[in-house]
Amino acid sequence: MDETIVKFRIATEEDLDKIVEMLADDVLGSKRERYEQPLPKSYLQAFHAITADPNNELIVAYRNNNIIGVQQLTFIPYITHQGGWRATIEGVRTAPSARNSGVGTHLIQWAIKRAKDRGCHLIQLTTDKGRPDALRFYERLGFKATHEGLKLKL
Repeated sequence: MDETIVKFRIATEEDLDKIVEMLADDVLGSKRERYEQPLPKSYLQAFHAITADPNNELIVAYRNNNIIGVQQLTFIPYITHQGGWRATIEGVRTAPSARNSGVGTHLIQWAIKRAKDRGCHLIQLTTDKGRPDALRFYERLGFKATHEGLKLKL
């Protein structure tokens, strides 16, 4: 078996610890995530809400049974574009041991294929303006900054 192959699957509850660890492992994530033991119950509650919703998928990338990446896909029906569906990619992270090895590219390519398989006409994502490297990464994969995104913290 080729030990360099990245595989993908729906996340399980047992993956949650590693997922939160990856989400917290950068400058921005360390300010908003709480990676501690035990994990705050809010993560488990969110996990259960995601897995109960057929239009949400929490996907992990793994190699040799080690979780090396994560992303959440949300499929949204719209009245615009003649009632078309879109996919939103959120929470993309790669484990430190797998960075700069193509895992991020594989994650996004997998998400694009999954969105096509679900009949989506568009796939969208946002990246924090404090992540210029991420913006360049997504642009290299074909994403275009065609809209100005706004957020309101509640």
